[in-house]
Amino acid sequence: YRCFKAVLFLTGLMFGSVVIFMLCYKERVMDTQLSVEASVGIGLGIGTLCGLVTMLVRSVGLFMVGLLLGLLVGVASLVVMEEFYHPRTVWVPLGILLGSGTLFAVLTLQWQRCFVTFSTATFGSAIITVTVDYFIELFALVHYVYERLRVAPKKPVCWFTWVILGVWPVLAFLGVLIQWKVTAEGYSHTEVVLSRQQRRVQLMRIRQREERLKREKENKKKKKRPSQKTSHKQKAHTNHHHHQQYHHPAASHPHHQAQSSQPPKVPPPQTEPGYPRKANPKRRYDGDVLSPV
Repeated sequence: YRCFKAVLFLTGLMFGSVVIFMLCYKERVMDTQLSVEASVGIGLGIGTLCGLVTMLVRSVGLFMVGLLLGLLVGVASLVVMEEFYHPRTVWVPLGILLGSGTLFAVLTLQWQRCFVTFSTATFGSAIITVTVDYFIELFALVHYVYERLRVAPKKPVCWFTWVILGVWPVLAFLGVLIQWKVTAEGYSHTEVVLSRQQRRVQLMRIRQREERLKREKENKKKKKRPSQKTSHKQKAHTNHHHHQQYHHPAASHPHHQAQSSQPPKVPPPQTEPGYPRKANPKRRYDGDVLSPV
């Protein structure tokens, strides 16, 4: 479960590759029968595209993971049902597979963490069981399951095959237990998505705050400029008023207004104390008593 993106990619890759390989290998394409190598190449190419789609689009990936779990549960139910009832038509196993696959796909979309854990544990244990079957009985269990899908007549199976089949649920239970208690504890893919969204929201909020601060600073500067101009005008007006009151202090009283109507007295010229000025000589005329002889 911790490798959530890898699980989605591998699920899409497997479904796309297997389906396209079966179509290319069993059917004629462009009136030609493709070889195994060409079918494998086409299947891997289209499977890679399907894997990218399931990895990038989370809802599609979860649907495919649930579909895989439903198909595995359907196959297991067909094997168990064969011991009690043998279907006569192919539509019975086909309906069981489609019904269980759709049901578990919808349940996986609703409860993602739980059913993704079940799906990965069940599929991993199925791969291990098929590997053990190959090394011990050369795919005897796989052939038996394939006959159940084809509604072929039942054939007796060795007890060792049932032992190998019993390994599947045991490993699936151990896989669920290990993921639930060890590997997937304290981890959730939804929290990762939410944390990324929260980071984006926080970045957007920080940018909005910075823009607001810039706008507020610009508005303050614009307000300070006319206020400074008006303050300078008020100061100049008050200084001019005080200057007028200093030079014309009697304008506010009628007695002082009457005195201010008289011409001001001009003070006598002051001489410098260090240099006394010589008096102008008086001019004498003839016939004056005081005139010199």
